Amino acid sequence: MVKHFLEVAHYGSEELRRLLDLAAELKALYARGGRDLCLAGQTMVLLFEKPSSRTRISFQVGMAQLGGTAIYVRPEDIGGLGRREPLADLARVLNGYVNVIVARTFAHETVLELARYATAPVINALTDRAHPCQALADLLTIQEAFGSLAGRKLAYVGDGNNVARSLAVACVRLGLRLVIASPAGYALPEEFLRRAREGGGAGSVAQVPDPYDAVRGADVVYTDTWTSMGQEAEKEQRVRDFAGYQVDGKLMAAAGPGARVMHCLPAYRGLEISNEVIESPQSLVWAQAENRLHFQRALLKYLCG
Repeated sequence: MVKHFLEVAHYGSEELRRLLDLAAELKALYARGGRDLCLAGQTMVLLFEKPSSRTRISFQVGMAQLGGTAIYVRPEDIGGLGRREPLADLARVLNGYVNVIVARTFAHETVLELARYATAPVINALTDRAHPCQALADLLTIQEAFGSLAGRKLAYVGDGNNVARSLAVACVRLGLRLVIASPAGYALPEEFLRRAREGGGAGSVAQVPDPYDAVRGADVVYTDTWTSMGQEAEKEQRVRDFAGYQVDGKLMAAAGPGARVMHCLPAYRGLEISNEVIESPQSLVWAQAENRLHFQRALLKYLCG
């Protein structure tokens, strides 16, 4: 049966640990000049409805470093995903052409439909519901910074979006304590949190309204944009609603001197994070961005190697 990577919840704790271990092994191999060309002769297609910099470049570089070839397809190149022809037809055509499908879409149902008909692995490179590649690259970064994941506290301050969802499940699976602080109306649904807690793993997830309560004792303070792609019409209202949730020097001081800061980028400095903090010695943001490559290279080898 073909193995896809659509949501963190589809993978158990041990399998996620194997992926992180493989990412660390390949990162070390490439750092010392080694190469693993396990995907030589294989082809990856990138189907992107949303613009991207880190996701696109890291997947293309990762595939090239494993010896394979990447093809980037914009929606206008094929008349839009699911518009010119059904997604089921496109998936079955791609079955005869490529070895892995990477999809970055608005609706989560789009990647589910591709996976229903694809005989090649489908990787979710971001949907409105989940961002599993980002979450696992983030945990790789925390593991590198602190030496281990178990028992670490991660405070997420901001919108209960696709990144927060994937982090919630990943933290529970891999033994971290996640505390999310969001204003009223932007928190994750309690039913989702219940399923995340019951899905297995030694970690925990909780939500509080006050960002200062969330960050106390945190090893890592994490934030993301308050207005994601597709929500531009809500920006002014969101900026008002998220007043007091900026990750700035005062909030980081409440977390403690050893706390580090993360942001999945692009960052809107002066809104969800201050320039002072993102450029401070506490910042893991650039290591976090680089680790998208290292995790995704490992994921490609795991699914296709």
